[in-house]
Amino acid sequence: MPVTGSALDRLHQHLHQTRLLGSISSALYYDQNTVMPPAGAAWRGEQLALLASQLHERQSSADYAELVAAAEGELGADAPPQRRRNLQLLRLELERQRCLDPALVSALARAQSRGNAVWQEARARNDFAAFAPALGELIQLRREQASQLAGAEPVARSPWEILAQPFEPDISKARLEELFAPLKAELPPLIAQVANSQAPTAASAHPAQSTELPEALQERLCADLLTGWGYDASRCQRSRSAHPFSCTLGPQDFRITTRVVPGQPLSAFLATAHEWGHSLYEQGLPRTDDHFFPWPLGEATSMGVHESQSLFWECRVARSRSFAERWHGRFAAGLAADPWGGAPGFWRALNPLKPGLIRVEADELSYGLHIVLRFELELALLEQGMPVDELPQQWNQRMRDLLGIQPSTDAEGCLQDIHWAEGLFGYFPSYALGHLISAQLSEAMEQDIGPIQGLIASGCEDALQGWLGRHVWPLGRLVNAEELVHQVTGRPLSARPFLDYLGAKVADLGGLG
Repeated sequence: MPVTGSALDRLHQHLHQTRLLGSISSALYYDQNTVMPPAGAAWRGEQLALLASQLHERQSSADYAELVAAAEGELGADAPPQRRRNLQLLRLELERQRCLDPALVSALARAQSRGNAVWQEARARNDFAAFAPALGELIQLRREQASQLAGAEPVARSPWEILAQPFEPDISKARLEELFAPLKAELPPLIAQVANSQAPTAASAHPAQSTELPEALQERLCADLLTGWGYDASRCQRSRSAHPFSCTLGPQDFRITTRVVPGQPLSAFLATAHEWGHSLYEQGLPRTDDHFFPWPLGEATSMGVHESQSLFWECRVARSRSFAERWHGRFAAGLAADPWGGAPGFWRALNPLKPGLIRVEADELSYGLHIVLRFELELALLEQGMPVDELPQQWNQRMRDLLGIQPSTDAEGCLQDIHWAEGLFGYFPSYALGHLISAQLSEAMEQDIGPIQGLIASGCEDALQGWLGRHVWPLGRLVNAEELVHQVTGRPLSARPFLDYLGAKVADLGGLG
């Protein structure tokens, strides 16, 4: 049936169908990472490549360009600012999509699916050599993508910066280096101070590492956590995957995944808190007003803001002293004896003050340096000519320099993350930005509604959700990440609130003797 109505009406219908296709792709991705048998990887790659081609055609065709132009022509002097912003974002994405060769779009989709499958096997076998060709192909394809997209960028950007734009709009290497410099300067000495401390609490900060929680208990605790934080089984689903993630398949279909890690008894619980933080943000994005869904304004501000939400719930809430005091009994009740010796020990187990090899298991103190390492390696791989074969050696050396530790296997080193296996270069800095944004938003939250710890102690996490739902989630893509922080907190984004928070928490945990 032909589409009728104003250009804006027809554009709305076009975007709605584009969203449907994108959600089908997301559903296939979710299936691939949860229940798809390994032998299905090749066919899944073909499916995703076909959808990627169709999505690219819908977002770059001459007919679509004419429709966007017609909608822009309908803008009157009294047009709402939301409508202007939507069309501005659509125009930018249209110009980017028109720069891309459809053959490259298909090749990337196949390479991403293949890279995912090869990475899972290579990590399981600790075989970087098996993964290296797939990684090399993805790097080459992303370089070509950046080259094609360069002409559509509103300002001059390097290849890495171009690839980072979908994750962190308007970000630059210079700004990241400015924000990360205090982390590189202040975190290693703080880590060394903690390591050299003779405080008994620091020496016994890892009782959980020798404790195994039954898998059934971990699953029950994760389910209890989600129930307490508003999990609605009619709209949400939790599954298992090799790497925890959150995925939105539709306006009323929110998925998260977790994993149970042997030797890391608190990992699944903290990952559940983290991924549910992502999902809460997705569920809180503006999707009811005509200006938002399926328009760009209904999307997440950036991945840095996304990560600020997941890290808030994982670190500010689930790792807090007040939360540990409330939940310790639930953990200990499922065991023959309390391995933590009470709530204070359980709190320390949730907050190990020791650099670890695995990013997703890292303590707050060292996490930012994990991201600095990956950011610098991405620049080396994409812009500085570092051969793929050198990645394991460079990874190990830089980990020694930044964190004072070195992996004994590539599986716990450069093979640990899924992101490069899917060509997601430019994504990692959003994790560190998330910590910085979370800290600065938390300060503003406490000024408005009082100490976060007091609200957690009273079981009032809904008040925290309410504040975020009023100040952060509704903004969508009306602003970029730094504009959001300035609007909500009244100050430019800075590393200082995060470093101050870390210093206070380390002292509270007894990590400085």
